[in-house]
Amino acid sequence: MTAPPAGPGSEPFTGFPVAALDFYDDLETDNTKSFWAAHKETYESAVRAPMASLVRSLEDEFGAAKVFRPYRDVRFAKDKTPYKTHQGAFVPRGPATGWYVEVAAPGVRVGVGFYEASGPRLARIRDAIADERRGRDLERVIADLESRGWTLGGDKLKTSPRGYDAEHPRIELLRHKSMTLGKSYGFEPFIHTPELLDRVREDWREATPFVRWVADHAGGD
Repeated sequence: MTAPPAGPGSEPFTGFPVAALDFYDDLETDNTKSFWAAHKETYESAVRAPMASLVRSLEDEFGAAKVFRPYRDVRFAKDKTPYKTHQGAFVPRGPATGWYVEVAAPGVRVGVGFYEASGPRLARIRDAIADERRGRDLERVIADLESRGWTLGGDKLKTSPRGYDAEHPRIELLRHKSMTLGKSYGFEPFIHTPELLDRVREDWREATPFVRWVADHAGGD
């Protein structure tokens, strides 16, 4: 019996080829269906297959990843360009909470955090931030990661959230509607080699205390 063909991600991870970055550089200039049709094989071989291999190699430790579709949802968007100008993959630890990796024209980056939260989840996160012990734990985790090159981001309110004093010592964290920490590898030569797998694994491990803090305090709805 002939064995079935290997699926995307079944090959060992060897890095993202230069062609992946070039593909997205060109797509930013010509984000059309005709360009995509002419270069779909480059996307499949240089972008999607390596990404699937990367996250498959991390699955035993972090869990199964979702490799995002390349198509944009343009139903309610003013920008009608059909394709995303990056390829991302996400491993969930809770609703919209977990580990992230992305390749695009500017190179490769990793991230962790919660990318959106329902009203009840956000309320629980803010309650934990406001709490002296739990809030200080989060501050320590963030400070440690920032000292290691991570950058804090996320959507924030312009004013203080309702029910919290503007003078609260952690008011800047309380203003977050989403909260992420990211690190860019840019065009470092190792992104084109198997070493990238070790870098992503090391950084995801390093940032796991942040993911765990959010998962422990946000709840599951």
